[in-house]
Amino acid sequence: MSRYDHLAFTPAVRRAQQELGSAAAADRRLRMPGGTEAQALTGAEADFIRGLDNFLFATVGATGWPYLQFRGGPPGFVHVLNERTLGYLDVRGNRQYITTGNLRGDGRVALFFLDHARRARLKLLGRATAVPATDAPALAARLDSPRTDGTVEQIVTIRVEAFAWNCPNHITPRPSHRELTDRLARLERENAALRAELAAHDRGTERPWKTS
Repeated sequence: MSRYDHLAFTPAVRRAQQELGSAAAADRRLRMPGGTEAQALTGAEADFIRGLDNFLFATVGATGWPYLQFRGGPPGFVHVLNERTLGYLDVRGNRQYITTGNLRGDGRVALFFLDHARRARLKLLGRATAVPATDAPALAARLDSPRTDGTVEQIVTIRVEAFAWNCPNHITPRPSHRELTDRLARLERENAALRAELAAHDRGTERPWKTS
């Protein structure tokens, strides 16, 4: 986590920490080893990223203004290619290409992965590139399943520089569509089993009329 702090705790941030009383805690974090080398993803980060169906992608344009873009797809559409590299197939959208243009001028990016159901979030800093899918057919094939539906235009890869887990404060618990669907299907199976059990019980309690 120290690498992320070294990149994020700019002089202005350090002054704010001093003014607001968190400088001592920040100092301890900055003394942690490994602040000069890019961080490698562990199994925890890789599994978390693979399990999500969306993330937020931030770039910076030539004017200095940040740009935030939503990216979604089936769980696993962001592939962990190795412990330092993520990748996904970018499909055609509104054709503004703001993120693509920004990356050509500055490859530094921030990714934000949020899991409402488990109240967990992961922040990641990296360096991204976007190239036509036809330029790297082998990599495109590797990223093809799973991927976002649509016409594939380019391959986006992110070289991980640093990451940090956030606390769960203020994350509203909210199940995903897949979790809601699975829960509904499970309830329907349970209801069907209960109806069958009730019907069998009713049949077992039926008695024919006796004649004397």
